[in-house]
Amino acid sequence: MRVVVIGASGNVGTALLRRLRQDPTVTSLVGVVRRAPGRTPPAPYDTTEWHGLDIGARGPDHHVVSRLREIVAGADAVVHLAWQIQPSHDRDRQRRTHVDGTRRVVAAVAAAAVPHLVVASSVGAYSPSYSDEPRDEEWDTGGIRTSAYSVDKVAVERLLDEAEVRYPTLVVARVRPALVFQAAAGQEIKRYFLGPFVPARLLDGHLPVLPWPAGLRLQAVHADDLAEAFREVVVRQAWGPFNIAGPGIIRAADVADVVSGGRWREVPHAPVRVALGAAWLARIAPVGPGWFDMGASAPVLDTARAERMLGFRPQHTGVQAMRALVGGLVRGAGTGSPPLRPR
Repeated sequence: MRVVVIGASGNVGTALLRRLRQDPTVTSLVGVVRRAPGRTPPAPYDTTEWHGLDIGARGPDHHVVSRLREIVAGADAVVHLAWQIQPSHDRDRQRRTHVDGTRRVVAAVAAAAVPHLVVASSVGAYSPSYSDEPRDEEWDTGGIRTSAYSVDKVAVERLLDEAEVRYPTLVVARVRPALVFQAAAGQEIKRYFLGPFVPARLLDGHLPVLPWPAGLRLQAVHADDLAEAFREVVVRQAWGPFNIAGPGIIRAADVADVVSGGRWREVPHAPVRVALGAAWLARIAPVGPGWFDMGASAPVLDTARAERMLGFRPQHTGVQAMRALVGGLVRGAGTGSPPLRPR
């Protein structure tokens, strides 16, 4: 199989390359990133054919679509992972990458007659659910209106709905994971969500007390388990939506055991949201209150469809994935990207 991965150098992309390079059925790997690596990138980037292309570039669609069509021609599957969390204040830039970029990927895949398109959606595409009742893939994908991330994930879902109608021979799969953690993403996660003003050493059990918004509960999946799910989707040419999460729910006590010696205190949502909004506007916090809104209202994912159709059997619980990430944060671990050519 020839597989093209768009957005192949980040947290999920790196884990997917690690997994696909071990699969004998995948005989050719192609990576598409904004800037291609240098001549001798390290593993797991070294067995991939690289192309530099910004799918969210300004200008008419046809320039990007034409180039992308050349890259994906002859592929058995295209996996679209490209996304931008930063710069969080540049909403236009984000929308170009997320929405315009996805529209261009769909057009290029259709024009090149690629039979299978696999797209990374998210738990963030779902409408709010405040209970612990697991929600399957039929739960409404109306998103969280105050979250730019969620709004764009919903827009991507609608583009895929249109693609399924417009291109009936194209098999479309959408993977909706919970939070994606691995130790090697430590630096990336810190840069995206904590910023330079939060010392990583604080998270090594030294936080005096963990403030925890009332009722907040999270799910996570280890990046390696998510990569295995993506691999199964590709090799099985699976279609439709798949919820992906590790077993269990992460609660205050689970996080406090790792970062604050078990000490935590429940706090109301309103002041947390106000403080985060002020810090984001002041350029102190790297992400805004929309992320808090999404985390506080995300549904618990029912992964039965992935278990049934993909044989999804995660090797890590959500708490184990969280512990791995915190360990990576403290150690300063980070895949980042492969060494890139100068701008």
